[in-house]
Amino acid sequence: MSSSCYEQPVRPLFHPAVSDISVEGILYALSDPVRAQIYQKMATSECALTCSNVRKLINRNLPKATLSQHFKILREAGLIRSERKGVEMHNTTRYAELNERFGDMLSAIVNTYAAQNSRRPAFRRVRTLGASSRASAGGKAKNELLTSHTIGSA
Repeated sequence: MSSSCYEQPVRPLFHPAVSDISVEGILYALSDPVRAQIYQKMATSECALTCSNVRKLINRNLPKATLSQHFKILREAGLIRSERKGVEMHNTTRYAELNERFGDMLSAIVNTYAAQNSRRPAFRRVRTLGASSRASAGGKAKNELLTSHTIGSA
C-alpha cells in the first residue's frame, strides 16, 4: 500500500461567494491595523504574496501563526483569495470582484489607510530613569514617548 498513516487530507479553503460578502465583514476584517496594513500592501502588490513576503513588507516581526490567522480573517471576509502551492499559501486580493459589488468603498479605505499612515510619525516607547531615580538606582523608571523626529537624535 502506498498510503501512509501520516498522510492527512488537506482541508479546503473557504472563500465566500461575492454575493455573500457583507460590508460589516469587510469593515471587521480591516478594523485591525495589522490586517489593514496587510490588505493595503496586497492591494498595491503586482503579484501574489506569501506569509513570508508580507512579513518583509509590513516590517513587523509577527509569528507566522499570527499572520496565518490574519490571512484567514481576510479570506473569510472575502477580501483575499488564497491558493496552496506546495507548503506555501499564495494570497491575492479579490479587488476586481469586490469593486463590482461595493464600488469605490475598498479604494477609499485603502487610500485613506495609506494616507493616514504616511502622516503618522513612528512612535516608540523607551524606558528611561527619571532624574531622581538616576541618583537612587532603585526608583521607578518612567516612560518617554519618542516620535520619528526625536528617534534620530536619541
